[in-house]
Amino acid sequence: MSKQNDYIVRATAANAQIRAFACTTRGIAEKARVIHDSSPVVTAAHGRLLTAGCMMGVMMKGEKDLLTLRVQGDGLMRGMTVTADSSGRVKGYVIEPVVIIPPNEKGKLDVSVAVGRGYLSVIKDMGMKEPYVGQIELQTGEIAEDLTYYFATSEQVPSSVGLGVLMERDNTVRQAGGFIIQLMPFAEDAVIDRLEQNLSKVDSVTALLDAGKTPEEMLELLLEGLDVEIVDTMPTDYVCNCDKSRVEKAIVSIGKKDIKEMIDEGKEIEVNCQFCGKNYVFSVEELEKMYKKALR
Repeated sequence: MSKQNDYIVRATAANAQIRAFACTTRGIAEKARVIHDSSPVVTAAHGRLLTAGCMMGVMMKGEKDLLTLRVQGDGLMRGMTVTADSSGRVKGYVIEPVVIIPPNEKGKLDVSVAVGRGYLSVIKDMGMKEPYVGQIELQTGEIAEDLTYYFATSEQVPSSVGLGVLMERDNTVRQAGGFIIQLMPFAEDAVIDRLEQNLSKVDSVTALLDAGKTPEEMLELLLEGLDVEIVDTMPTDYVCNCDKSRVEKAIVSIGKKDIKEMIDEGKEIEVNCQFCGKNYVFSVEELEKMYKKALR
């Protein structure tokens, strides 16, 4: 698989009455598909959430800020989780990666049925005592509309979110990307009207990407006539920062009772990272050391 140059563009328009983000994330969606060996409808759902995650991650200011997007639904996928940081790094996992369902009435992958009814949680850990948590009921399960609703209700920011993943016939990812456009509180009616007109002309994100549009060109189209100004461009990638010491901390945190049970079995244990699939092996001796740490 060739390295895909995924990136995010940040822009403003109409004298800072609008802020906007757009990205291309084919490499991220494809990497996630390979790691989780997901079926097409799951790849599409997960790819949309990863795309939203990378853009919402870079909205945060602090270097150590972390964003988590969690979808819990009663569909066959059961749920998925994405985490992102302010540097464009994103990762995710799906509870049930293989779901096969018929396409919807438009002949497209039926993400909303795979996700089902449930909740979307947005957790922002910004180094405060408590993380910010916003939760909404899923409106459609299509992810973009759900996030549009989340921004309007939980953050009181009128937004338009577009996300898309297009699959090849061989089930690899052909295109992936998205945009988030937000109105500032002082946005004038004329600006809002023009933006609504522009948005009504856009059919889908994947159609734009498949026509060869870059994230910059996507924003120029969506913000046509509104003096769009590209502020910056940054790379985005699927990155898992797991290592043995992090996994060890996670084991220590489960408490001495469970660690003691593992030691009593007298066998090494293997722990799998949900985000990247990497396996970590811990010997009985290592577990005994962790047991002592957990006792403290």
